[in-house]
Amino acid sequence: MNSKKLIVPGKIITVDASDRVLTNTAVEITDDKITGIFKPGEIDINKFDCEVFNYPGLVLIPGFIQTHVHLCQTLFRGLADDLPLLEWLKKKIFPFENAHDKNSLRIAAKLGLNELISGGTTTLLDMGTLRNQEVVFEEMISSGIRGFSGKCLIDENGIYPDFKESTEDELKYERELAEEFHNSAEGRIKYGFAPRFVLSCSEKLMKETKAMMKDFPGSVFHTHSSENKDEVAEVRRRFNKENIEYFNSIEVLDDQTVLAHCIHLDDSEKQILKKNNVRVAHCPSANLKLASGIANIPEYLKLGISVSIGADGAPCNNNLSIFTEMRFAGLIQKPSHGADAINAKTIFRLATIDGAKALHLDDETGSVEVGKKADLVLLNLNSPTHSLSDDNNDIYSNIVYASNSSDVKSVMINGKFVVKDGGSLIFDENDLVSEGKSELKKLLNRIDKK
Repeated sequence: MNSKKLIVPGKIITVDASDRVLTNTAVEITDDKITGIFKPGEIDINKFDCEVFNYPGLVLIPGFIQTHVHLCQTLFRGLADDLPLLEWLKKKIFPFENAHDKNSLRIAAKLGLNELISGGTTTLLDMGTLRNQEVVFEEMISSGIRGFSGKCLIDENGIYPDFKESTEDELKYERELAEEFHNSAEGRIKYGFAPRFVLSCSEKLMKETKAMMKDFPGSVFHTHSSENKDEVAEVRRRFNKENIEYFNSIEVLDDQTVLAHCIHLDDSEKQILKKNNVRVAHCPSANLKLASGIANIPEYLKLGISVSIGADGAPCNNNLSIFTEMRFAGLIQKPSHGADAINAKTIFRLATIDGAKALHLDDETGSVEVGKKADLVLLNLNSPTHSLSDDNNDIYSNIVYASNSSDVKSVMINGKFVVKDGGSLIFDENDLVSEGKSELKKLLNRIDKK
């Protein structure tokens, strides 16, 4: 028997091809999909034979999509400040991730998923960790989120030698995970093959991982690139190539490739990205906090390069809020490229439909349209801290520059509410805090004993 719902918000930001903003409009949901968008006179709400959710003071938007996060790192928030990337990895992140056991990894994933979903993110691309990756998949499935994850691949590690596995073991484990979890949860969860970055992966590991993807249609190749000047210099020293040139030389770049950061690129590298239709995941607050630099996003957009947004990990930003990322994505470009370098509507699209396109999910999510999955967020923009203008053109600025995660009132994924009236229906936040403190203490003790 079909399960129907009707949501009647004050406004709907569709993010469709015409960027329509609708008023006095109802959205019909049947099971997991949007099956109707009704204007006044097209339906009698009082006679509609299903549960009706009236939210006249709220704005309905598509769920946000983040294309680069690290759920495994959420437990380390605030423990790795004031360090550049390679020192951050060496002194903090690699030792922390190396000390994870299943229990600490599980609570890290739960903490991250709760924060992301409560903040309106309904789809994500996660980079997992070296060991016990099945735990992350289990928690993603239980949370209700849509997304990709994959074991972080490391078979070379001059930064922190204890944190790696053999090439053969890495390839074997990632195939086993992909076979178990790709297209699991009725297709909601997919596999993202995730070599950490050039400096931690052999050419064999990169190339065989890319080849393995052919057995898992719909998967993505997810790695870091050109985030930090020292990283780029070391790649150049080892291979006599720029980072993107090296990826291109081993044939891992195409439209299924998502590269996080891409800050330090020369003109030829940008052309390689364009030619191969590579996706760039922009993580502005992490790039600022690690003093990595600012990616030239306005230029990438002019070149037609796919750009979407991610928060990265909690130890390098230090939150997972898409609102923080959208705000920074707009502000940091203006001093160098002009006040009109990138507008609020463009940024909102980067965080919704362009994220869906980057992951090849735009036929399922990223906009409010009939036939798409019911991945929806209800926002309260009716407060003294928001613009009081009723002009639909101002609504994007209101979301990008004046809103935060506390303005998210309800979240639906796959037609099911996971956040309702400001409260999670999945997680008990008091339990998360208690368990998180306990597992973090145990993890730090494991490091101290080494």
